[in-house]
Amino acid sequence: MDQAVSVNADPDMPSDSEGRSSRWRNWTGFWLLGLCNNFAYVVMLSAAHDILKQQGSHNSTTPTPSTVALDVEGGKRSRYDCSPVSTAAVLLADILPTLMIKFSAPFFIHNLPYGFRVLVCVATAIASFLVVSLSSTMWISVLGVIFASVSAGLGELSFLSLTVFFSRDVLGGWGSGTGGAGVAGALLYSGLTQAGLSPRNTLLIMLVIPVAMVFSYFFLLVFPPSFPQWKCREVESVRGRDSQSRQPLLNDTDEEEEREKGAEEDKVTGPLTCIEKLHITKGLLRFVVPLGVVYFAEYFINQGLLELLYFQNFYLSHAEQYRWYQTLYQVGVLVSRSSLCCVKFRRIWALSLLQCVNAVLLLLSVYYQFLPSAWLVFVIVLYEGLLGGAAYVNTFYFISKETGDRQREFAMVAASVGDSLGIAISGLIAFPVHRYFCSL
Repeated sequence: MDQAVSVNADPDMPSDSEGRSSRWRNWTGFWLLGLCNNFAYVVMLSAAHDILKQQGSHNSTTPTPSTVALDVEGGKRSRYDCSPVSTAAVLLADILPTLMIKFSAPFFIHNLPYGFRVLVCVATAIASFLVVSLSSTMWISVLGVIFASVSAGLGELSFLSLTVFFSRDVLGGWGSGTGGAGVAGALLYSGLTQAGLSPRNTLLIMLVIPVAMVFSYFFLLVFPPSFPQWKCREVESVRGRDSQSRQPLLNDTDEEEEREKGAEEDKVTGPLTCIEKLHITKGLLRFVVPLGVVYFAEYFINQGLLELLYFQNFYLSHAEQYRWYQTLYQVGVLVSRSSLCCVKFRRIWALSLLQCVNAVLLLLSVYYQFLPSAWLVFVIVLYEGLLGGAAYVNTFYFISKETGDRQREFAMVAASVGDSLGIAISGLIAFPVHRYFCSL
C-alpha cells in the first residue's frame, strides 16, 4: 500500500535521493541542534553551586565558613560544607517545566509548526542566560533557570520527532550533540570561571549558543520538499486524495465499496486517535521505565550527593570540585552517546541496575566518608555518565527502529518523558537527603 507521509520508511539507510552532502549536513545539523538545545540546561546545573552561593551572599551579611556550614533553621554546625539551599532546587527549576511540557505536548504539539517551535526555543534560551546573569535575587535566578528548562524541553521533543523526516543516522548526530552540550557547557563554564571570569560574564558570553541554533536549523538542515515548516502537519491518506479524483467515475455500488475500503485504510494511514496514542504509550513503558530509573539514580547522585562529597585537603575548592564532578559526568555522557555507530545495547534495564549501584555506593560514601580522595569520585562520576548516555541514545534508537512509520513521530515525543520524570523524582528526594546530611 502506498503511504501518504514520507516518514523514513527505511531509516537505517538514507534514500537514494539524499546525497552524501545532504547526509553530512543533516548529521552535522542535528549534532549542533543537540549541542545548542541542551547547552543552557547543562550550564544552569554546572552553575547551580555558584547561583546559590551568589544569592546567599546577597541575602546574608555573615560569611559562610568554607569548611563548616551552619544549618539554616537550627543553627547547628554541620560536618558538610552545605549551601543553605540544595543544588536540587536548581535541578527542580531546570526539570519541572520540561516535565510538564513532555507530559502534555504529545497530545497537542503536532498543532504547532516546527519553525515556530524552534523560535520559541531560541527566545527562551536567550531569556535564560540574560535573566540568570543579571539577577540579584534567588527567585529571579530560578525564573531564568525555568526559561532554560522550557527551551530544552520543547526543543528535545521537537527535534526527536523531527528525526523521523530524515534517515535514522541523524539520531546518532542528535545523541552525540546532546552529549557534546554536556561537555562543552560544563567544561566551558568551569574553565572560564576558574580562569577568573565572573559567572555573570560567563553566562553573557554563552548568548552565542541560541544564535547557533537558528543557523543549524534554518540554514544547515536539508529538509524534504514536503516538510511542513510553517504549517501544521496534516496526515492524510493516499486513498482520500485518489477517491476524490475517481468519484465521478464510480457507480453507487463501487462508491460504497470504496468507502469501506477507505475506512480500513484510514486505520493504517490516518491521524492517530487518542486510544491509539494511549496504546502506543503503554507499549513504550518497557523503554521509558528503565530510562527513567537510570536518570533518577544519576541525578540523585549529581544534584543530591556530589555537593556533599567535599574533600577539604584536596587542591581544588568546594565549588571547583563540584564543577569538575559535573564536567567529568558530561564527558562520560558524550562518549557513550557518540557510540551508537559502533555499539548498540538493547538491555536498558541492565544499565539502570548498574546506575542504582552507583547511587547506593555514593550515598554510603557520603554518610560514612570512606572514600579517600576526590580522584576516586572523579572515576565513578565518569562511569556514571557512560551509563546514562548509553541508556539515552540506545532507548531512542530502538524505539525508532521498532515502531511503525505512522507511530514513530508520536512515539519519539512520548518516550522523551522518561528521563525527565526520573530527574524530577530525584530532585524531590534530594531535598530531604540534603537537609538530613546538613543537620549532622
